[in-house]
Amino acid sequence: MLSCQIFLKNGGIIFDFLIKKVIKVKKIVVIGASSSSKSINRIFANFAAKSLGIECEIKELILTDFEMPIYSEDKQNNSGIPKKAIDFKKEIYQADALVISLAEHNGSYTAAFKNIYDWISVIENDVWCSKPILLLSTSTGARGGQTVLESAHDRFSRNYKYNIPHFSLPSFKENYSHDEGITNIRLNQDFQAVLIDFEDILNGD
Repeated sequence: MLSCQIFLKNGGIIFDFLIKKVIKVKKIVVIGASSSSKSINRIFANFAAKSLGIECEIKELILTDFEMPIYSEDKQNNSGIPKKAIDFKKEIYQADALVISLAEHNGSYTAAFKNIYDWISVIENDVWCSKPILLLSTSTGARGGQTVLESAHDRFSRNYKYNIPHFSLPSFKENYSHDEGITNIRLNQDFQAVLIDFEDILNGD
């Protein structure tokens, strides 16, 4: 809240008043792209959202809440699109931005994430509703899920409205602490730079 005063030339104050600075709270939808209840990608995605230097409301979409039959054209034609796919898509539509952290299974998406992705992609071509995306990955290994991150970044970026900042955190157990966040100095510097890029997109810079 800002204080404003109007002065006369002789130094007297005509009146003063307060100006309320209106800050729009951003709704950030967080997706840890794993069905594991102990997923480090869920932890990392929530950490990233909470690290943003903006006013935001965070909502996590838990993949096990959106379990559906394995996508096939026959299922779609015979039974239509599952309500859970429509509900998931609605959450994306209502968000201001997305933070997605990808777990890597055999060099690709987890089955749980891929199935949701397949179902929501048939609702409309704009899968992520042209929302700003912060794309992440982590793993306990030295590559930090880079293979799936690079694949997803290439796919999601095609003809997308925004640049998609992305970051991979290797060796999660060695480089992340629940109390301190990213403990490796260089990796944390890289992560902070990616957060700034994402904040600039959210702020329209």
